[in-house]
Amino acid sequence: MKGRFAATFLAALAVGVLACAVAGAAMIGIYRNSMESLAQRSQLVKLSGANCARAGANGAMRITLGKKTAACSFRTPVLGRDLEIAATERLLSGTPSDLQRKAFLGLELRAGGGFKYQLLVFPRQKKAQLIKIGGEDPNYLAIAKNEKAIKGINEANVLRLRAVNVTSGREKGQARLFAYVGKTLVGEAVDDGAGDLTGRNSSVIVGTIKNGNGVVASVDDVVVRVPSPF
Repeated sequence: MKGRFAATFLAALAVGVLACAVAGAAMIGIYRNSMESLAQRSQLVKLSGANCARAGANGAMRITLGKKTAACSFRTPVLGRDLEIAATERLLSGTPSDLQRKAFLGLELRAGGGFKYQLLVFPRQKKAQLIKIGGEDPNYLAIAKNEKAIKGINEANVLRLRAVNVTSGREKGQARLFAYVGKTLVGEAVDDGAGDLTGRNSSVIVGTIKNGNGVVASVDDVVVRVPSPF
């Protein structure tokens, strides 16, 4: 009887540890970039976007979209499947007024081969979207509207996106996704088709729905974390 109880307890404990690793705060930072120097800003490499200009401004990386460019993304040096990426991003007032409502700030995980997970935040609309990109149409996993945690023009939005696979049990192979603005959870989802995403890039992204010529944003304090093994 004692052996059966111990086995049941250990199994329950293992499930609890797994849940904590997926949904909890048990993440360890392995990469940090304050964007204060040219060398630091150069660590982020352009992943996508036709015309993407970047420069240093007030201790951050400033990104400006050019002609025929809907979005610009820059990847960190960290590659991996189970990651969390965070960054402080601002949509700047230099963005043309007619584009400000359409413009978004964002993060990407498992990017590559046309597939990715995205957190997109629209400062003027106070809207956040958790999206799976791949195939013919985007899959909107979660949408938050009129979100008070989302800040406006020139204000700092601290974004965080986590994607971690379940590695055992009935849910093995599923990806658990969590999207935050500041401390507010703005999106949460389970993806049964996580195997579709074989890319391993982690990146920041700035853009609009269509042509974003003139959109200006800044990116600062980029952090990438992995699940704690302890």
